[in-house]
Amino acid sequence: MRLAGPLRVLVVLATVGLTWILAGTMLGSDGGFVRLRQLLNTPDEDPTPMPRSRRFRCGLPMPCPEKHFAFRIVSGAANVIGPKICLDDKILMSSVKNNVGRGLNIALVNGVTGELLETRSFDMWAGDVNELLKFLRPIHEGTLVFVASYDDPATKMNTEARQIFSALGSTAIGDLGFRDSWVLVGAKGIDSKSPFEQRTKNNKNSNKYEGWPEALEMEGCIPQRTQEEQ
Repeated sequence: MRLAGPLRVLVVLATVGLTWILAGTMLGSDGGFVRLRQLLNTPDEDPTPMPRSRRFRCGLPMPCPEKHFAFRIVSGAANVIGPKICLDDKILMSSVKNNVGRGLNIALVNGVTGELLETRSFDMWAGDVNELLKFLRPIHEGTLVFVASYDDPATKMNTEARQIFSALGSTAIGDLGFRDSWVLVGAKGIDSKSPFEQRTKNNKNSNKYEGWPEALEMEGCIPQRTQEEQ
């Protein structure tokens, strides 16, 4: 039986109305189309997140060239936060490793292979400088020497110790004083001054902390030595 014209129109209108009500119920009567756009992930409703900056070995912003060691070295902050030494993504010294202390924190590394040879800390406030000298004198040719200060690096420093650090490439060691912040990457047998050294003087008028200057952070790429240079 065919429906009359007016009845057919009423059926169509009822069907459209029911469809609209169901759609509003499923998608939400006050935001169905917005939510649908979000589900479809349209660009105007779901912007692309900012990409994270890539970091390389030891957190460097750029990769080191081939046959170079990546490093990052951070001095201690006042007498509260200990120093940290990283080489090729390996933490050599840090408070977490429990191998740092007040004074000078030193890591010796094979300049050819990058192998960690030894780590020591030396109390330069109440310690014995002879312990530092016994450690520094036998260093072999080509050894990389990483140094990070913590609290006070210089009270017990004597002339011989300063001369040894100078021979390792330091130019700041002559004036290094009480509670200065200091970081150095030197080497036994270096022909000139090290390009990797920073120092901040202890100055009550400019100190970041009450009795200490700001911590120092230094990073870079160290050329790998060859067997012939060893």
